[in-house]
Amino acid sequence: MEPRAEPDGPEVLRMESVRKTFPGVVALDSVNFDLRAGEVHVLLGENGAGKSTLIKMLSGAHRPDSGRIVVDGTPVRLKGAQDAERLGIATIYQEFNLVPELSVAENIFLGRPPRRFGLIDRRRMETDAARLCERVGVTVDPRARIRDLGIARRQMVEIAKALSLNARVLIMDEPTAVLTTDEVGRLFRIVRALREDGVAIVFITHHLEEIAAIGDRVTVLRDGRSVTQVPAGTDQDELVRLMVGRSIEQQYPREPVDAGEPLLSVAGLTRDGSFHDVGFEVRAGEVVGLAGLVGAGRTEVVRAVFGADPYDAGTVTVLGQPLPRHDVGAALAAGIGLVPEDRKAQGLLLDASVQENLGLVTLRRATRAGLVDRAGQREAAARIATRLAVRMAGLDQHVRTLSGGNQQKVVIGKWLLADSKVLILDEPTRGIDVGAKVEIYHLINELTASGHAVLMVSSDLPEVLGMSDRVLVMAHGRIAGELSAQEATQDAVMALAVKGDDVAKGTHMEDSGGQ
Repeated sequence: MEPRAEPDGPEVLRMESVRKTFPGVVALDSVNFDLRAGEVHVLLGENGAGKSTLIKMLSGAHRPDSGRIVVDGTPVRLKGAQDAERLGIATIYQEFNLVPELSVAENIFLGRPPRRFGLIDRRRMETDAARLCERVGVTVDPRARIRDLGIARRQMVEIAKALSLNARVLIMDEPTAVLTTDEVGRLFRIVRALREDGVAIVFITHHLEEIAAIGDRVTVLRDGRSVTQVPAGTDQDELVRLMVGRSIEQQYPREPVDAGEPLLSVAGLTRDGSFHDVGFEVRAGEVVGLAGLVGAGRTEVVRAVFGADPYDAGTVTVLGQPLPRHDVGAALAAGIGLVPEDRKAQGLLLDASVQENLGLVTLRRATRAGLVDRAGQREAAARIATRLAVRMAGLDQHVRTLSGGNQQKVVIGKWLLADSKVLILDEPTRGIDVGAKVEIYHLINELTASGHAVLMVSSDLPEVLGMSDRVLVMAHGRIAGELSAQEATQDAVMALAVKGDDVAKGTHMEDSGGQ
């Protein structure tokens, strides 16, 4: 179904002149927003523009300092998530709101399990969970632990959880950030079906091409204010201008340099059940992209290279010196840095300050005779925070309270301070707006121009193609092929990813006697 420029359903929700402040920061200032039944209303803005604060108000996590929220024509005070759920408002956050130790079914029905004779009816709960997962197109055992699922499957479980609430208003914060093209298509079919059923949907995305594909209207936030409202079919260049207040000339500003000596060499890297015989080089001045479908083994390989996870065979060499297996300290000392896929769980100390997080990697070198050079650390943190344009109240602000994009800048910033020879970026721009993406791409250019090397894993195929000098394509735990920047097209990458997957599966069957 084509998006409608003028949705005509009844208004279900409205925000009027809403203002919200935090210590030292005005998060929202006189924001107006309305939502109608049977529409997808896109909320667009840079990281720090106020999107997260707005949706947290609608979900009951924050309360406005002034202004009001109106639901079905009646002003309401949302004191918590349960108040929002009672009004039919469900939220799928960009950072998952799941309990890792619980099962899929337990997470979907958390706090409201079906009961029989006063006891939890596990059979019904698991049956209903399986039905909801099937509805969103994910095949998963409802008894499986969330901790054992990949990020893409966790995202689909979040969507199934929201659907279980029979929500009238569904808020989706970056729901496509970790999904493959096929999974995005499946999600959009679900969203269109919900829209046809009269559900009102707030949709946040940084992928501008998705706006016309799924949206009806767009409200643009900038610096905590609602700038304008436009149809979803508005030209992308105009959306960027409205969002960032300026034009962006080039979305992928890669500046290639002549490649130098190999900085990172990987040979025969193997871990049973995850990846097999993986080998490649990354040279000084290069950006090497690592592409492939979700589950191809990209993240597992780069974590093994960094020493975060063990492997069974193979070698990792930096400047000709082999690294011991499963030794993060040795990787750090050799000059390898890793910006992980899951920044909250693996890249940050959420309850520490911006300064403390930026100084994590360099803390040891800044310590003499047991004393930390705090002034030097603060000066360095201030310098890198300014360079990355981190939006914050100050260096002492807790990282937990930053927007997702600004958290990502802090993760990258600590490795820039460490001056890593080889920087591994795993989904470096997930959940980051177009303006901040370009800033990070310019930083990548600065790194490679100064003789560093970058190994980049990304599910955003245009990003891989636009910023890589060479592209390695993984399928089923193997390197299926390598493409130069000139050879690398979306069709060429996907052909290797799909064909390589079939070849790898066939090889696996031969190795196992066809069982």
